[in-house]
Amino acid sequence: MNTTPPNAAPAPSLWRQLNRREFWVLVLLTATVAAVSVKNANFCQLSNIRNMLVNAAPTAIVACGVTLVIVTGEIDISVGSLMGLLAAVLGATSSSVYLGWPVGATVALVLALGMAVGFVNGLLVTLGRVPSIVVTLGMMMALLGVTKLFLTGYDDSIDVSRCAPALRWLDKGTVLSIPAGLWIALAVLAAVAFLVYMMPLGRRIYAVGSNPRAAFLAGLSQQRIKLFVFTLTGLLVGVATIVRVPQLAKVESSIGQGLELLVVTCVVVGGTSISGGKGTVFGSLLAVLLLCSIGSVLLFLRLSENATYWEQAIQGGFILAAVLADHLARRRHGQGEGA
Repeated sequence: MNTTPPNAAPAPSLWRQLNRREFWVLVLLTATVAAVSVKNANFCQLSNIRNMLVNAAPTAIVACGVTLVIVTGEIDISVGSLMGLLAAVLGATSSSVYLGWPVGATVALVLALGMAVGFVNGLLVTLGRVPSIVVTLGMMMALLGVTKLFLTGYDDSIDVSRCAPALRWLDKGTVLSIPAGLWIALAVLAAVAFLVYMMPLGRRIYAVGSNPRAAFLAGLSQQRIKLFVFTLTGLLVGVATIVRVPQLAKVESSIGQGLELLVVTCVVVGGTSISGGKGTVFGSLLAVLLLCSIGSVLLFLRLSENATYWEQAIQGGFILAAVLADHLARRRHGQGEGA
C-alpha cells in the first residue's frame, strides 16, 4: 500500500530543490566572499576559512534538526538553552577537577539527555496538543534556570582545559587535514540527507507539513513523525554541544544564548517555509555559512570598531526579508490556485 498522500509534496530531489531562495542565498554568499576578498585578500586565507567553518559547524548541526521540525509545521526555540545545559553537564562530568567520567559515558549522557528533552517537547506538542512555540518557549526558560542552578555548584563556570584530552581533541585534532568538528558536521548532514532523500520517513515528514489532511487520510501518524523530529533535534543539539564545548575556554551559563534565533533565521533564510512542507537541509546549510560569516566579514572590512555590533541587526534583517518573501510566495501560490 502506498502511504504517500497523493496531494502532498514528496521529499524533493537533491538538485530540483535548489529553489529560488536557495539559489539567491548561494549567489549572495559567493558575492560576499568575492567582495570581501577584493577588499582584504587575507579573508580567503585557508586558516580563516577553516576557522569560519569550524565555528559554523555546531550551528549547522542544530539547523539540520530544526529544519525538519519547521518542515512539519512546528518550531523549536529551546535549542539554545538546551545546548547551555548540555554544555554544563559535559563540562562537569568530563572535568578531572570534578566528576572525571570516561569520555564515552559523558558523551552518552549528553546525547541521551538531549534526546530526552526533545522527546518531552514532542510529547507536549503531540499528545498535549500545546502549540510548539509555547512548549519550547517554556522549555527554554526552564532550561536556562536549571543551567544557572547547576553551575552554581561549580563556581558558575567550568574550565574546559581540565576536561578529558579526547574531548579537547575535537577542537584541534584533524583527520586527513580536516578538523574533527567538520567531519562530525559532515556526517550529520549526510545522515539527515539520507533520511530525507532515501528513506520513506523523509517523504512522510514533508507530507505531514505540506498537507496534514491528506497525510491523515493516507494513514500517516502525525504524532509519531513530529515526536521523532523533536527527539532527533534534541539528539543533534547534543552532538553540536560535543563539538562546541572544546572550542571554548570555559563553560558558562551564557553558552547557547541566541542560538535558537540564529538557527531559525538560517532555516527560514535557506528556503524553509515557516508554515511547513517546504525546505531542505542544504538550503539551511548555505544560510548557516552566510550568516555565520557576517562577524568575520565585518572584522575584515574594518568598517569601524563597533562594526561587530551590527551582526545581530543584519541577521534580524535577513529573517524579516525571508519571512516576507515566504509570505508573498504563499500568497501568490494561493492566488494561482484560486484562479
